[in-house]
Amino acid sequence: MRIFSCKACDQTLFFENTVCLNCQAEVAYLPDIADFVVVPKGVAADAAFELELPGKARQRYRRCKNFAADACNWIFPVEEQKSSEPEVFCASCRLTSIIPDLSNEQHRAAWLEIEQNKRRLLYTLQALALPVAGKAQEPETGLTFRFMSDTEQQKVMTGHSAGVITINVAEANGAFRENLREKLGEGYRTVLGHLRHEIGHYYWDRLVSGQPALAGFRELFGDEQQSYDEAIQRHYDQGPPADWAESFISAYATMHPWEDWAETWAHYLHMVDTLETAKSHGLVLRVPGAGAKVVTEGLDARDFDEMTRSWRTVTLALNSLNRSMGLKDAYPFVPTEAVQQKLRFIHELIRQPRPAPSKEAPRSSRAKPRSARAPGEVAAAKG
Repeated sequence: MRIFSCKACDQTLFFENTVCLNCQAEVAYLPDIADFVVVPKGVAADAAFELELPGKARQRYRRCKNFAADACNWIFPVEEQKSSEPEVFCASCRLTSIIPDLSNEQHRAAWLEIEQNKRRLLYTLQALALPVAGKAQEPETGLTFRFMSDTEQQKVMTGHSAGVITINVAEANGAFRENLREKLGEGYRTVLGHLRHEIGHYYWDRLVSGQPALAGFRELFGDEQQSYDEAIQRHYDQGPPADWAESFISAYATMHPWEDWAETWAHYLHMVDTLETAKSHGLVLRVPGAGAKVVTEGLDARDFDEMTRSWRTVTLALNSLNRSMGLKDAYPFVPTEAVQQKLRFIHELIRQPRPAPSKEAPRSSRAKPRSARAPGEVAAAKG
C-alpha cells in the first residue's frame, strides 16, 4: 500500500486515519480516486458535504454510516443513491451482508479488525482493476461477505461459495489463530491472509471457470473436477506429501487444485501489496553477494521477472529485520520454480483484458460442503 498524505498540511496519513494527527483536519478515504480528502469543518457524521476534486466537477459526498461506530473512514458520492432508500454505507461496507452481535465486545473488536482488513483487500483489488460488484448489482456473479460467530446451534466454517465469503470472527482472536497456525502447520495465518485466500476462490469462478484460462490452470494446478470432499478427507487423514514444498506454496495447497490456486492467489496479493509499500517508501536494498542494489521506487509491477527479483531481496531484508528483534520470519516461504510458474500464470491472467463472464454456474459454486461437518455447521463450498 502506498503512503498517503493530508491535503491540508502534507503530513503522512495511515490508511485507517479519520483525523490528521498534525493539523487535526478531518480526513476520509475516497475509493473513487484511491486517496484521502479533507472533510469540510463542522460537518455532522450523517450529513452530506461538497468537495471539488482536481479535474472533477463539484460533487456531494457522505460518510459511511459505520463512521459513527468508529468502524469505517470511507466516503461515497451521494449520486450513487438510485433507489427510494438512500444509501448509507460505503462501497466496502455495503458488501457485508452479515455481521456478528456487536453487543458482545469481543465480536465488536473482531468485526472492526475484519472490516479494516477487508478495506485493505479492496484497495489492492481496485489497484489491480479486478471486477468487484455486490450481489445487489450482479446477483449471479456478485460478491458478499458474512462475518459470523459460533453458537451452540451452529459452527461457522470460513470459506467461499458462489460469491459468498464467510469468515468466522474467531479468526480475529490472536490466541485462537495462533493455536490453529501451530496445529495445522500454517506459517502465515492472518485475517488479511484469509480474505486474500477466499477472494482467490471467488476470482477462480470469475476468471478461470468456463474461460480460455481453464486449460492453462489444469496444466499447472491440476484437474479441479476431482472430488473436493474426498480431497479434504485424504488431506486430513494422510497429510501433505513429503515433497510438497517442491511444487506448492503451502502444505494446505496440496489438498486440491482449488486450494492450490487460492493459496497461490493470496501469495500474489501479498507480493503486490508489500512491494507497493516498499516502492512508496522508496526502499533501496543491497543484493547480498551480488554487489548490486534493488531500487523499489522504480519498480514496474507489470514485469513479473522484475517483481520476483525485488521480492526476493525485500523478503530477505524483512526476515533479517525480524530475526534482529527475536521474532519469527515475516516471510516463511521458499517459492520453487514450479510455484513461480503458478504465480506467473496468475500475474498474466490479472494483467490481460477481462473475458466476458460465463453464463454457466461455476463448477466450484456447485461443489458440496465437506461431508464431515457437524450438524448445524455453516460451511462454504471451499475453504
